[in-house]
This record gives sequence, C-alpha cells and structure tokens, in this order.
Amino acid sequence: MSQQDDSWEKLDSEFDHHLVDMKPYVLKLPHKSERQRCALWIRKLCDPVVSGSGLMARKNRNMYARLLLHMLRRGVLEGPFTHKPDGGPLKTLPTYMAIYFDEPLFGGSMDQDPAILPDWVSLELGNGEEPWTPMSRERANPNPNPNASPHSHRRRHTHGDKLPPQTRASSALTRSANEEDQTSDRRGVAAASSDDSDLEARLNSWNLGIEKPRYLREKPIPLSPMCLKTSRGKNSTYCDDQADFHTQEKEGELKAKVLEARYQEERLKTQQRHDVDVQKILDRKNGEIEELKAMYRTKQKDSDETIRKQEKKVQSLVRESQVVRENKDKQIAELRKMVDQNADSVKNEWEKKLHAAVTEMEQEKFDLQKKHTENIQELLDDTNQRLAKMESEYSAQTQGTEKMVKELEGRVKQLSLEVENGNVLRLKVTQEKAELELQIASISSELQESNRRTATLLMENEELASNHEKTIQKMEAKQEADLSFLQQEHSLSAAKASDVIVDLEECVAQCRQQLQDSESKRQKQLREQENKSSDQLHASEKKVRSLQKEVEKEKMDANKKMSKLEEALTEKEEQLGRQRESHRLQMQQAESALDQFKKQAELSTEKAFAEIKQQMEKMEADLIRSKGLREKQAKEFSWQLEELKQRYEQQIVELKVQQEQGRTQQFQQHNAEKDSLVQDHQCEIHSLEKQSLAAMVQHEAQSQEWRKRDSQTIGQLEAQVHSLREDLLQAHAQRKQQLMELGVLREEERQRAAQELEATLGRLRAEMERLKQDLERTHAADKEQALEKVG
Repeated sequence: MSQQDDSWEKLDSEFDHHLVDMKPYVLKLPHKSERQRCALWIRKLCDPVVSGSGLMARKNRNMYARLLLHMLRRGVLEGPFTHKPDGGPLKTLPTYMAIYFDEPLFGGSMDQDPAILPDWVSLELGNGEEPWTPMSRERANPNPNPNASPHSHRRRHTHGDKLPPQTRASSALTRSANEEDQTSDRRGVAAASSDDSDLEARLNSWNLGIEKPRYLREKPIPLSPMCLKTSRGKNSTYCDDQADFHTQEKEGELKAKVLEARYQEERLKTQQRHDVDVQKILDRKNGEIEELKAMYRTKQKDSDETIRKQEKKVQSLVRESQVVRENKDKQIAELRKMVDQNADSVKNEWEKKLHAAVTEMEQEKFDLQKKHTENIQELLDDTNQRLAKMESEYSAQTQGTEKMVKELEGRVKQLSLEVENGNVLRLKVTQEKAELELQIASISSELQESNRRTATLLMENEELASNHEKTIQKMEAKQEADLSFLQQEHSLSAAKASDVIVDLEECVAQCRQQLQDSESKRQKQLREQENKSSDQLHASEKKVRSLQKEVEKEKMDANKKMSKLEEALTEKEEQLGRQRESHRLQMQQAESALDQFKKQAELSTEKAFAEIKQQMEKMEADLIRSKGLREKQAKEFSWQLEELKQRYEQQIVELKVQQEQGRTQQFQQHNAEKDSLVQDHQCEIHSLEKQSLAAMVQHEAQSQEWRKRDSQTIGQLEAQVHSLREDLLQAHAQRKQQLMELGVLREEERQRAAQELEATLGRLRAEMERLKQDLERTHAADKEQALEKVG
C-alpha cells in the first residue's frame, strides 16, 4: 500500500506541474472558443470521478495533460482537443498519440535568429524537452520567456538528481575540452556543451539500447492485436467447452475473462510506454549524432585532440551501456516478480471463490436435508395426532354406548321388579283404579310427545349430515380452485430461471401450509359438526333421561300411594270383614274389575317395554351409522391425501421439466450473446488494425523523409558508430529473448491455472452428483416410511 500511495503522489505532483505549465499557454491562445475548450478539458481532467482514481487512470490523465501541454507549446490543438470533451468517463489514450511528444516544437524557436544556426541544428534545438544548459540558453536567447523558466528549471533539477557519477565525470571532461577550444569557434563550442548536457540528461532512462521503436520499422509487427485475438480465441474455445456448467461457474469464467482483459490492457499500456521510451531513445541518439557532426566539423584541424576526446566518449558510452544493461536486468527481475505476484493473486482469488462455492453448496445441502426431515416429521406428527384423536373419540363413543346399555338393562330389571311388586299388590289397588288410569293416560301422552321429539331430532341430525356433506364438497371445490390457481402461479414463476429453485421451495411450503390449513379447517368443521351431533344426542339422551326420571318419580309416588292404600286397605279389610256378608256381591264385582285392570296394566307395561326396545334399537342403529360414516370419512381423507401427494409429485415433475427447459434457454441465450460479443470484439480488432496500419503508413512516410534528410550526414559516421550499434543490437536481442521467456512462462502459468480450474470443477461436479444421489435416496426412503406410517 505504501508503494501504491507513493506512486499516486508522484503522478498527482506531475499532473499539478503540467497544470501550472499550461496556464500561460492557455491564456495566450488567440480565440476565445479554444480557451473555453481547453478550460473544459482541464476541468474534466481535474475531476476524479470522470478521470478515475486508480493507478492506470491517473497515468492516462497525466498522458492527456502532457499531450495538451505539448500541443499548447506547439501552438496547434489537434487530436481529441479539437472538440469538447464527452460526458462519459475519460477514455484511454491511443498508442499512436505518443508520436506528438517526439515532434519538434517550433513555437519555442520562433524568437531566435534562424540565420545563426543551420537547419538541422535549429530542428534539434526546437525539441520539447529543452535540453539546453543555463549558459547556452542565455547566449542563444537574450530575452527568454518568463513563463517557461520554472518548468525548465524543474526538469533540469530532476534530471540532474538522477545522473550517475560516471556520466557527471564524463560531462565535466567534455566541458573542459570544449572550454579549451573556444578560440576556434564560439558557436560550435556552445552547441557541443549544450549537447553534452542533453546527453547527460537523456542517458538516465531505463529503456536505453533500442535503436528504433516498433512503429518506425519498415515491416511493422502488430503484436498487441494478434495477442489479443489469440487470447480471445482461446478464451472463447475454453468457454465453449465449459458451456454446460452451472450459472455460478459461468460467472467465475466471466470474471476470469475480465481479469484477462485487464491484463491485456495493462500489457498494451506497458507496450505504449515502451514505444514512447524507444522514441525518446531515438531522439537522444539523433542528438548524439548531431553532436558528433558538430564536433567533427569544428575540430577537423586538430585531429589528434578529437581522437582523444572520442576515445573518452567511447569509454563513457561503454560504462553507460553497462549501467543500462544493469538497469535492464533489474527491470526484467521486477517484471518477473510482478508476473509471479499477479499469478499468485489470481490463484488465491480462484481458490477463495472455489472454497466459497463449496461452502455454499454444503450449506444448501444441509438446509435441504433439514427442510426434508422437518416436513416428514410434521407429516408423521399430523398423522399420529389424527389417529390418536380418532381412537380417543371411538373409545369414548364405545364407552358411552356401553354405559347406556348397562343403564338401560338396570332400568329394565328395576321395571321388572316393580312390575312383579305391582302384580303382588294388584289386589290392594282396587279403589284407586281410576286415578292410576288417568296417570297412565298422561304418561302415554308424554311418551308420544317424547317420541315426536326424538323423530324431529333424527330429522335434524339427517339434515346436519347432508349439510356437512355439502360443505365438504364445497371445500373440495375450493381446494381444486386453489390448486389450479397455484398451478398458474407456478407456470408464471417458472419463466424466471435464475430464481426458480427458491420460488419452487416457497410455493411448495405455501402449498403445504395451505393444505395443512385446509385440513385443519376440515377437521375443525368435522369436529364442530360431530360436537353438534353429539350435543344433540346428549340433549336427546338428557330428555329421555328426564322422561325416565319423571316416570320413576311417578312410580315412586305410585308406590307411596300404594303403601298408603295398603294401610287404608288394612283398615278397610277390617271393615270389610265386618261387612263381608253384606258386600259379597260387591267383591265379585271388584274381582271382575281387578281382572280387567290386570289385563290393562300388563298391556301397558308390554307396550312400554316394546317402545323402549325400539328406542334402544334405533340408538344402536344410529351408533352403527355414525361409526360407518367416520370410517368412510377416514377412508376419504386417506384417499384425498394420496391424491394430493400424487398431484404434488406431478407438479414437482412438471416444475423440474420447466426448470430444465429454462436452463437450456438460458444456455442458448448465453451462447448467442457470447457469439455476438466475439463478433463485436473481432470487428473492433479489425478497425484498430486498420487504424494502426494507417498510423504506421504515416510514420513510415515521415521516417522516409527523415532518412532522406539524414542519409547524407549518417554515411560519414556509420563506420564510427557501427561498433556501438552492434552492442545495442546485442542488448536488444537479449531483451527479446528475455521477453520471449517471460511470454512462455506466462503461457505455462495460464495453462496450469486452466488445468487446476478444470480439475476443481470436475471435483465439484462429482460431489454434486454424489450429493444429488444421496438426497434422492434419502427422499425416497423418507417417502416410503411416511406412506407406510400413513397406510
């Protein structure tokens, strides 16, 4: 983080210096529209949201600022600065725009006298780097521009700080030699000293040793577009092979593609920097050649002294080439470290993502198992509760019926005993026969009323049963409508392929809850109806009991009266004993009346016993009917549960089919989008290749012009510079070999990463298949257990 912060601070300070240097040039623009346009561009470059806050974004911003400053110094706005900036983020600067930094600045040499120096010297002195020393600047330009002095002073200070001691010693020697030769030619000595200072400032770059950049060769080699194309082709084939993976793995592949694209962009930017540095080296080498020309023109008379100076310069160049080689070795080692760090970071990120995916899959599996076990446990609990309730209700009903039968049997026995007692006491109830007949008539009327009430209660019970069946049919119709509505919702939700699994789980949970609610409602309604029927039965039983109690009370009253009558009979028997003789005729009449009364009493008791037996038989028939109805309801409930299970299993199968169809559609859409993106990328690559070819043609034309100008002067110095060129070519070949080795290492690392990804994905597939098989087995076993428990 500290290195990144230091690099950010350096880039920000460089950008601030560019802004400070821009201000006087912007104010000197003649047209107001150009000033406004420059102000808009400066405002956009100063905005961190638009220009970006990363390292590459700041470098891009500084390139824009440097290009604008260079064009303002030249006095001509070109390229992207001819129109107002766009509203979006700042685009990356193309590689061919770096050519503007290497063009000579004509605006800085307008104030000088062109008749003093030749054309090639004036072109070299008009460069944007301003490599003059303070003494030469004072001699060449007596009235310098005050706005340009801070920038040149800062640039001299920075270059001076970076000079090695060997180059400073060589520059001091060359300056002393030039001061000794001031008497021969003052202008040549000034040019030589300034060129020596420029050489000391320009030999501090780490890219020294390359003769020509890529865009100045006769046959350019477009490395970056072809590399991009090949890498994209590999990625596309790799994505086609991995098209059958899940959506999460596709997201990982897309992230890998984004990382590779970023890596390609960074490599392109490094190539752009390399091309810029190569162009600087060319300018420096051209300056050195011009310096050598000036030295040989001014020192033709003293050949011995010039030979010594050239030997010293060759020694300094050899030392500097050694320093450059060391710098290149250091940079190659740093690049290797950066590549290794990037590969390690990518591997760590992929490992983290794989671990996260594995943990998520395990968590989902654990959650599914939990939900499955909970659902099965709920079904088992519900079935056990229902069975326990049915058993308790059936046991309660059987106990009630047994109690009723026992009570009725006891009552029959009591009545039989009472009848026997009545038969014994028939002879004593002669006088109150009329009263008993009236009581029997009243009791018979009450029994008729009770029979009517029982008939009405039975009718009401039948009506309640019919209403209950109607309500059950209505609930079934509602349930079917709810199921159809849920099926429609499921068919609509199946279109959303990304959230299909979660929606299905939620729908299944809602269906289960609704089924449980409907079942609970049905059970509640059945319980209420059963409670109502039981209440009605209890009411009828209570009424019968009340009637029986009243009959018993009346019998008790009759018994009391019979006891009283017996006492009266005893008294009357005494009286009758006295009056037997007088009342024999009356006794005969009384015996006949008693015989008739016995017959009537026996008939009434037989009728009462027959009615009680009929009521008992009706009660038993009602109980048998209720048992049959409950058994039928239990069977219907079991059938309904089986039908619902079958329906939900069919729905699950249909939803699985829909999910697979949605997956296939998504795969097809993804493949189509991928093909379209590949085609667009190829079109962009072709357009960029065309643009690069046009730029290379322009560069070739410019280079040919420059070669025509310099062919006359370079012929004389080729023999002396040949040895230096051989050294430079050797260094360039070494660098190419190192870059090829780095490319081979990168390709090997990519292949390793791809193999590791394939291995991890195969493992994940195998684990997923194992988990699916285990879950299916457990689910089938749980279903069988649940069905066995329900059956």
